[in-house]
Order: sequence, then structure tokens, then C-alpha cells
Amino acid sequence: MNKIIPQNPAEKIVYKTLVWTWPFYAFGALYIVGPVLGWMLGCLAIVVAYLGAAVREDLRVTRSIPPVVWAWIIGMAAMLIVLWIGHVNFEFGLKSIIRSTIGWAKGWALMALFPLAGAVLPIRRAILVRGQCVVGLWILALAPLMLVAPYIGLPERIFVSPLKAVGGPGPEYFTVFLYTLDPASGAPRWQFYAPWSPFAALLGVTMVLFALEESDRRWKTIGVCAGTLLILASKSRMGLVGLVVCPAIPRLLRLTAQSWAWQGVAGLLVVAGMIADWLITSAQASVYAFKSARADSSRVRATLQRIATERWQGEAFWFGHGRVAPGSHIVEYMPIGSHHTWYGLLFVKGVAGFLALLLPFLWQFWMAASDTVRSNRGTLPLGLMLVFLLLSFGENIEIEVYLLWPSLLLMGIHAKEQMR
Repeated sequence: MNKIIPQNPAEKIVYKTLVWTWPFYAFGALYIVGPVLGWMLGCLAIVVAYLGAAVREDLRVTRSIPPVVWAWIIGMAAMLIVLWIGHVNFEFGLKSIIRSTIGWAKGWALMALFPLAGAVLPIRRAILVRGQCVVGLWILALAPLMLVAPYIGLPERIFVSPLKAVGGPGPEYFTVFLYTLDPASGAPRWQFYAPWSPFAALLGVTMVLFALEESDRRWKTIGVCAGTLLILASKSRMGLVGLVVCPAIPRLLRLTAQSWAWQGVAGLLVVAGMIADWLITSAQASVYAFKSARADSSRVRATLQRIATERWQGEAFWFGHGRVAPGSHIVEYMPIGSHHTWYGLLFVKGVAGFLALLLPFLWQFWMAASDTVRSNRGTLPLGLMLVFLLLSFGENIEIEVYLLWPSLLLMGIHAKEQMR
């Protein structure tokens, strides 16, 4: 196997942090490592961009920050201002404002800091690709123990790290799990180093996307197998959708540059028109089966979204409620404003916060899609943006950035590549 050697301090920091994912998880430290890394790289990027030629030679790339990265910076700064306005409007007090500001620094702020670091610092794609495959090797090595654990009487969780004292969304972010039991069916599910199974599935999709860019065939096989295992063991519906959609769509879009592809699409549309009724019926049956696979989960999510929409429209249209609200038994005590990025933004930060994420998100998505049509360079960024899109429909992205940082770094790297 060919070795990937970091060529500068920024690459060393990124690569070492990535390949040490599992040891960090073993100490319940991942939730701390992500924000620390983001602010460290972000501050280093600011220093490099400001000093330019005065910094050491192996850290010089460009002093220019791509426009899309500026959009992320402005959008995430707006998130903080909107958060303050929401807290003042609902009179939450100074203590709550400080706590939420710290939460912003560990979540939304990282969605600007990591792209900034990727765009300014000399970090190569290959470092992230190989690092993800090394994490996959850890997964394959530990999988036999974790998969057999529920059947030989081992406990679900090993311990809760004392690092939870620093604060976070919940104890699951600092807990080391072997597996969990589905409350509806009692069947075991695995989340590996993620706080819960559905998120682990989309991390698996991300791993597959990175591994497909690997030049070494053995490392590529390891990454793809590990990512697929994450998806299957999590038993997540969204993960299965992502495994098909996220690698396929960028490659199909790339084909649109070929004339023969347009001819093939035209032929498929003719055939589809002839069997339209059957296709519609099949699609409806598939959607029903998808929702029925975990009917309780679908019901809770739908109810959360309905309540969040009604309260956003009636109580805090422009700047939201400032924070999530406790949920009742009808949503199994899940917080209102959780389990969906876009509905959550409307409830917590109103239209202003919604647009603060939507505009840079669409810009980054368009950049990746347009570059995919022109070259293979955009294939991985577009696949990752599709993962973010899927994730946003079932999770709150901002509290999961601490594990999504390699994808955000890649967004900055791609913006730098296009600017060149």
C-alpha cells in the first residue's frame, strides 16, 4: 500500500486527528476534538491569509478567500446575531445567551471555519481520502466484537466519559457504545463512533464517497466495505437511500456532458411515458413501505415538524424562538425544533436563520454540481452535499459538525481548486 505523508503542519494536524478518531472515541472525546480542531485550523487560516508571504513557506497557498467561503462566514455570523435577537425577544436572560453562544461556537461557527481552513491552508484531498480509509480499517477491525456483543451478553454501553462536564447536547455524545437496542422492536442496532444509528449510516455514506476517490485499490476496498458496514449495521432507511443516491447522481450528472447520454435519457423518457401509471403506483408503494419500516419514528418526526411550523408562524416568524422547546408525550418528549435542520431553523431562528444557511448551502451545491458536469473534480463535493441534504431532513446538522468536519474541509478545498 502506498503511503500518504503529510507535507506541512496543517496536513499533519488534520491527518493525525482523523486517523485517531477511534482512540478519541474510546475516551468520549470526539465532541471536544471537533470544535477544538475547527477553531485551531480556522485561526491558523486567518493568520496565514493575513500575513501572506511572512508565514513559513510550506503554509503559503493563497491569501484570497473564495466568495462561497465568505458566504459561509457571513451566514454563520448572522446565525449568532439572530440567536441573540431570539433570546432577547423571549427574555431568556444573560446566562442562557452565554450558553447558547458557546453552543454556536461548537456548531454553526464550524460550518464556516472548516471551509475557510480548507480554502486557505495547503491541505490536499488525498490526506482526507486516506484518513477516512484508515478510520474504515479501525471499523473493520472492531466490527466482530461489536456485532457479536448483544448475542454474548455484553452491555450496550461501556461508560460515559467524565468529559461530559464540559457540556453538550446530551450524554450520548460522551458515551462509548457497543450497540443499542431499538425501543420499538428490541433488535440491536450499531452506531459505532456516532451518537446514534441514523447519523452513523450517513457517516458511512460519506466514507464510501471518500473511498471511491482513493487511488490505492486496497485502501479503496477497505473504505467502501467499512462504509457499507456502517450503513447496514445501523439499519437506517436514510442510509440505504444515501448509499444509492449520493454516489450515483454525481456520476450520472457527469454523463450529461456526453451527447449519447442525452439520447439515452430521451429514450428512457419515452419508455417512462408508456408505463407512467405503473411507475406512479410503484413509487407510491415504495414511499409507503419506506415510512412503514419505522412507523413510530415517521409519526414522531411528522408531528415535530407540524408543531414547529405552527409555532414558528404564529409566535416568532422572523427571528425564531432562540432555542428548542421541550416536547410533550405526543412526540415522545423530543424537543420541538429537533430532528430536522430546516424546520428546526424556522422554529429556533426564524426566516433570518433559515436564509443564513440556505443561501451559502445552495451556492456550494451549485458550484459542486456545475463543476461535476465539467470534470471529475466536482464528483466528491457534490456527493457530500447530497449527504448534507439528506442529513438535513432527518437531523440537526449543527450539532453533528464535530464528525462532519472532513466533508466541510473538502468544500473549502474544492472552492480553492475552482478559484485557481
